[in-house]
Amino acid sequence: MTQVTVGHQANGHSNKLEKKAATTDKVASPGDEQLVLNTIRCLAADLCQQYKGGHPGTVMGAAAIGIALWRYEMRYNPANPEWFNRDRFILSAGHACLFQYIFLHLSGYEAWSLDQVKKYHSPATKGSMAAGHPEIEYPGIEVTTGPLGQGISNAVGMAIASKQLAATYNKDDLKPIDNKIWCFTGDGCLQEGVGQESISLAGHLGLDNLILVYDNNSVTVDGRIDNCFTEDTSAKLVAQGWHVIDVYDGSNDLAAILEGFDKAKQLKAKPVFLNIRTVIGYSSRKANTGPAHGQALGDEEVAYVKTQLGFRPEEKFVIPQRVYEYFSECRTKGGEAEADWNVLFKQYQEKYPGDYKELSQRIKGEWASEGWDALLPSKADLPQAAQPTRKSSGIVVQALVPKFNSFVAGSADLLESTFVSFKDQVEFQKPDSGLGDYTGRQIRFGIREFAMVGLGNGIAAYQKGMFIPIMSTFFMFWIYAAPAARMAALQGLRFIGIATHDSIGIGEDGPTHQPIALASFYRALPNINLIRPADAEECMGMWQLALDDKSKDTPSIFALSRQPVPLLDGSDRSKVQLGAYVVHGRDVEEPELTIIATGAEVARAIETAKLLQTIKRVRVVSMPSQRHFDQQSPEYRESVLKQTSSLVVAIEAWASYGWARYAHASLSMHTFGHSAPQQQLYEYFGFEPDNMATKIDSWAASWKSKGRLPGLGEFEELLLGYVRH
Repeated sequence: MTQVTVGHQANGHSNKLEKKAATTDKVASPGDEQLVLNTIRCLAADLCQQYKGGHPGTVMGAAAIGIALWRYEMRYNPANPEWFNRDRFILSAGHACLFQYIFLHLSGYEAWSLDQVKKYHSPATKGSMAAGHPEIEYPGIEVTTGPLGQGISNAVGMAIASKQLAATYNKDDLKPIDNKIWCFTGDGCLQEGVGQESISLAGHLGLDNLILVYDNNSVTVDGRIDNCFTEDTSAKLVAQGWHVIDVYDGSNDLAAILEGFDKAKQLKAKPVFLNIRTVIGYSSRKANTGPAHGQALGDEEVAYVKTQLGFRPEEKFVIPQRVYEYFSECRTKGGEAEADWNVLFKQYQEKYPGDYKELSQRIKGEWASEGWDALLPSKADLPQAAQPTRKSSGIVVQALVPKFNSFVAGSADLLESTFVSFKDQVEFQKPDSGLGDYTGRQIRFGIREFAMVGLGNGIAAYQKGMFIPIMSTFFMFWIYAAPAARMAALQGLRFIGIATHDSIGIGEDGPTHQPIALASFYRALPNINLIRPADAEECMGMWQLALDDKSKDTPSIFALSRQPVPLLDGSDRSKVQLGAYVVHGRDVEEPELTIIATGAEVARAIETAKLLQTIKRVRVVSMPSQRHFDQQSPEYRESVLKQTSSLVVAIEAWASYGWARYAHASLSMHTFGHSAPQQQLYEYFGFEPDNMATKIDSWAASWKSKGRLPGLGEFEELLLGYVRH
């Protein structure tokens, strides 16, 4: 089956519950079903009207989809939201979070009391779990969604995680991992490029544990989507390798939705897309309009809805006891499902103790035992010849990834160039593709940088700490991935981002590929480690920092050079965690000048220091991580930079933005890059030690003549070479 229609294809949206009740033993009495539908619609109208904001329309139109999911189809335990083998539900249409909040309450999640749900869009800044878009830290919420389309990526990542775990640990007789990944999406998510990137990859990988539920109400903030989106979505998904099930009365035909979901759970070899047509704002006179999407209906319209649905306009937040009784079996079913799984897992322990031990450790978030860093070569055992830091980082990939199943490593079409391939790798691919199988931990994400990191977030969130995704591309293309990297930082999800070709040193690919300003964004982003190592020794330290327990809730991005850099005498892996340290001139106790540099520019800074004519007491500081330096004590920071007693200048072939926080001047890029061999570019833009020494000598002499250090607002960019107009 590739595409099928269930239920009755209709232009209208009449109530078909009675007609369809006989088609499945899952449907309760039509009267109860209708009461539940009407209750949810009135509740949504009340909750949005309370603080005059929110998104009532999707809840009202898609209430039957929610009933089908939480009451009948999904496997979960409200009494234990963290039960490992639960189905995962991802609300990609995060603006419709009220939809999820209401069903978490009705299905029996203790934390989601009615009082908590009534805080939806509350102006209170504390105590509300229902403030806006769903957030990962609350029971029943798998990932934070909001920026449209990323939830689809998260869901595809979770499906990859579940498939990989099942292929690794399941046995013919005992299968502890057999859940489904459900994703609720809307028109916006399917228009976003990141959603389409992820859908394409999911089809290629044949992720038949993934069910994408499309609430096709054809309305966004601007109104009907016909003004911008007229493609045949079902046909497109078929072409992308998905099974497609069409439902034409998704606001009322619960039996058809259940039939579609039942089919979806049985289909194999491809992910499943359910195109369910609904009426946004159903039962309101604003139905099928933009205002029903993202605005409270208004007091008069709320009263109209309640009257139409048999409720009293003056009564608010009404949930009849029959509605709670209707959902009461959710806790019973969930408890039984978990109890059955516990029995199975006990049997698994007895029969497969080795796999049980490893899987149990990973469920707890323990990816490795203590002492893993002993697998990294000592400084004496590192290559002594100059080499790119991208290659030095690959030493760690080879040392760790083959040995620990928690790592999955992949790239956006640059596996070899970014050195994330590893020995005896198996690619994560459909088993019948001939390219690999689902046990694989090497992922080819294709040229889909944004989706790659969105998928990585889903993999990391599947069971926090169970996976450590490694994802790579050129640093410039982490601007494509930035919205997903931001979400990882916000949610506290650890990944390792390999960002190679990190500066003008990329050379002939030209200014389009040379990231002059991108580091400024990542340095400003909360809870993310942007680390730029100076040599192979610092590469060992950056991995230690990123994999330490202190970073278990923090993603890391490594900015790595394409060009070779020497192994520095003074580099020290143990000091990377400090953010900055003296790498040259450590015996200079009272320097006249401190030079700060990062990455490939550190070696150049050391050579520059040796060429200075007017200043002899000079120290060079390597600053691989501004974030970690900022976390150190004021005493340590002053001991390194000597800002109050010496001139400080920064050298970095990126924009100068941010360096005024640490230095009195900088030698930085103030234009876009250029196309030429990397060595010529360093000369072209003035980053040769002779030129930098001349600039610094002149600048330092001018301040020595003033008899003071620069003050606030006196930061200078010491312009180097060519100024592009």
